[in-house]
Formats: sequence, C-alpha cells, structure tokens
Amino acid sequence: MVPPDTASDAAPSDGGAHQPDVRGLPMVHPPDPERLAAERAWLAEVATKPRLARWFAYAGKGGPGYLQSALTLGGGSASASLLAGAAFGYDLLWVAPLGMLMGGLVLAAVAHQTLSTGERPFAAMRRYAGGVFAWGWAIGALLASVVWHFAQYSLASAVVVDLGDAAGAELPRFGAGLAILVWAVATAQTFGSGGAANRIFERLLRWMVWMIVLLFGVVAVRAGFDDPGAILRGFTSFRLPADRGEVAAIALVISGLAAAVGVNMLFLYPYTLLARGWGREHRELARVDLGLGMVVPYVIATALMTITAANTIHADFSGASISPVEAAQTLGGLVGPVWGRVLFDLGLLAMLLTTITLHMVCAGFACSEMFGLKFGSRGYRLALLLPTPGVLGSLFWSDLSVWLAVPTGVITGFLLPLAYIGFAKLQRSDAYLGADRPRGAAGAAWLGGIVLATIVLLVFLGWYLVTKGPGFIDRLLL
Repeated sequence: MVPPDTASDAAPSDGGAHQPDVRGLPMVHPPDPERLAAERAWLAEVATKPRLARWFAYAGKGGPGYLQSALTLGGGSASASLLAGAAFGYDLLWVAPLGMLMGGLVLAAVAHQTLSTGERPFAAMRRYAGGVFAWGWAIGALLASVVWHFAQYSLASAVVVDLGDAAGAELPRFGAGLAILVWAVATAQTFGSGGAANRIFERLLRWMVWMIVLLFGVVAVRAGFDDPGAILRGFTSFRLPADRGEVAAIALVISGLAAAVGVNMLFLYPYTLLARGWGREHRELARVDLGLGMVVPYVIATALMTITAANTIHADFSGASISPVEAAQTLGGLVGPVWGRVLFDLGLLAMLLTTITLHMVCAGFACSEMFGLKFGSRGYRLALLLPTPGVLGSLFWSDLSVWLAVPTGVITGFLLPLAYIGFAKLQRSDAYLGADRPRGAAGAAWLGGIVLATIVLLVFLGWYLVTKGPGFIDRLLL
C-alpha cells in the first residue's frame, strides 16, 4: 500500500527545508551523522530512477515498517485468523487486507506529517489538534501495551508448553513465561541504544517477521490448497456469511478491521521514524516501507493461517471457539507432528515474542514523551518494564481477563478513534503542514480513508459495548 503523492517529496532548495535533527530524540541514541549523510546521498540517487525501480531499491532498505508488522502480528491476529478460517472457510479472507489498508492509510498520513515537519507528534498534536487528542493517544498506547501484555504471555507460554509436549517433555507454564520475560527484557533494552546493537535488533525483527510468513507458508502447503478459485473469491467477494454456532461473522469482521492498527502501534511509529533521523527526503521510502514491511507480511501471514484452518478444521468445526494451540494440535494430527504442530507453534511463538518486546518499547516511548524521561535513565528503564507484570498472564489470564479485558477494550476503543481524529485534524492543518498539506482529489481521498477508519472503530466500540458490557456488569454484581 503506497498512497499517491500529494506533495513533492523532494526537499525544497531554499533554507526552509526540514533538516533532521542529527542529535536524534532525547530518549534514543543519536543517529550516526555519517550514515545519515550517506543515506541522503543514496536517496538522491534513487530519486532519479523510474517509480518501479525506486520501489525495488527501497525494498532492500527496510525501515520501521517491520516494527509495525512485528507489533501487529500477535495473539489477537492469530486467534481471529484461525477462528475465521475454522468457522467460515475462505469467506473472510478479505477482512485482513481491508483492515490493513485502512490502518496503512492512517500510518502513511502520520509518516507524511512527521517527516514533513520534523516535529515530535505528541507535542504537535497538543499544539495543533488539542491536548485531549494528544493525551488520549498517549494514555491509550500505554494502557494497551500494559494490559494486552497479559494475553500475549498467556498464549506464548501455552505455545512453549505445547512444543515441549510435542517433544515429550513436560514444561511448567510459568517457567515458560519467565523465560520469555528474560528474552523480552534483554531485546527491548537494545532498542535505541545505537550502533550495532540497534541494527541487530531491527534485523532480528525483520528476520522474525519473514520467518513467521515462511513457517505458516510451509504448514499451509503441507495442509494443501484444495480450491484456488475459492481462495481468490474469499479475497474479492466481501461476503458476510451467516453465523456458525457461537461465532458471529460480523464480530470477526468488525474486530478484524479495528485491530489492524492499534493505538500503541500508532504511537510507536512516528518516533521510530524520528529516532532514525529521517526527514522529508525519506517520505517516499517511508510509504513503500509501510507497504512492504507491514502490509504485505501481515496480509500474507493472516491469510495463510485462515487458509490452513479452512482446509483442516472447517469441515468438522463444532461451532465453539478454538484457540491457536488447539489448532496446532489438530494440525499435528492431520499433517504430521513436525510439519503441522511444531512449525505452526514456532510461527505463533515468533509472532508473540516480537509483540511482547514491542509492547515494552512502546510503554517506554509513551512515558518518555508524557513525562520527559531521558533515554537510559532510571525512569525510562522502569517505564520499559511497566508491561512486565503481564508474565502473570501465563498463570492467571483466564481470571484476569474478566476484570481487565472488557474495560481496557472499551477505554482504548474510545482513545484510538480520538487519536485518529487528532491526526485527521493535523492532516487538514495549514498551520502545521503549510505547503505540505495534501490537497486535491488525492488529498481528499487520503483524508477520507482516515475518516472511514475512524467510523469503523466507532462501530466496533458500539458493538463491543452492546455485546460485552452487560456480561461484564453481571460478573461484577455476582
């Protein structure tokens, strides 16, 4: 997904051009000025090539798009994709691409704004859109990163235990959770540290994203593609099937569209751009990076999970919910313990490890912006650890979810469209963007995509309140 150019990406020749601050952000290690200069020279050379040649060149560069992919490919994506395939076959394959298209349009707008002005988004939103939007955005990002951490640990520890069971070993769930915690803390601490450590962190995430795609691809091929025509129709029909058992199709559609880009992703993304020292000359690279680093891996991975579930579980689906681990065990019986169960579990584990790590990074960024914490300080490192109580989810999430999942879903559900509205206001602000404000038909379409994404989120919130609210109140009163 690459939105159309609505303003020139070339830096103006006068002194008004935005020059990235080579000191970097206060909470990250300063970018290497020599590396930035070499990158700008490379971009200037690539800019002289035809569009398709530029895109191929950008594809090899990589960027923060992979961080977004690593964050959004988590337990929620896996559960929704598998349930969609198990309950409805190929009919809901169109949901993930549409949801990611809408989310990608919003993130592309955020990239355009951030790289055009060089201003820190939290401060810019407070100044040009209003403090309510800025603080709602930051608080929502922090809440989402902390609370949804529990569910990630719950599933990740279950996956590790299932891998042990496949190997004939009995592993304790909490022990698995602690091992994951150690890995996540160690990797999260390297983000923004500069030099080789940061490059290793980014390459690790990039490799893990494509490893996820590869593992699910192998499992899908082993499970078989019985009807390619039906798969294609699943992407293009936009069909809403009738409910099956306890599973409502509209619930999967609305939640899938709303969850493609979360509030913590939205907060993390612009700061990863600034942390790299990127400026206006990187705008086209940022758009292509979003498409190739976030949209493409997400759509492929979720589609492969849905297709695999459709080909193996759909025919005998009981109408009740199915967990990813149960799906892995079913695949083990159908396509073999290694090619099915183990590879599928490894793909799930890679998804969950990257999401857990980036939840921590996002919490650190959000607190750094809200409270002015310096990178590497004790306050920053404590903020980075705020989500770590989520390791208790490996033991207690079934009990904690009653008290945390519904209210957090409602609160962050309100705060994400608030952030979207804030960015829509910034997208229309001459005071903020000046000559870089998108105009004409393309600019209107871009803004319309943000508005549509906001409406979808509000519909999801309304559905969530109506369906989950009464049950939550009943539990509180019991």
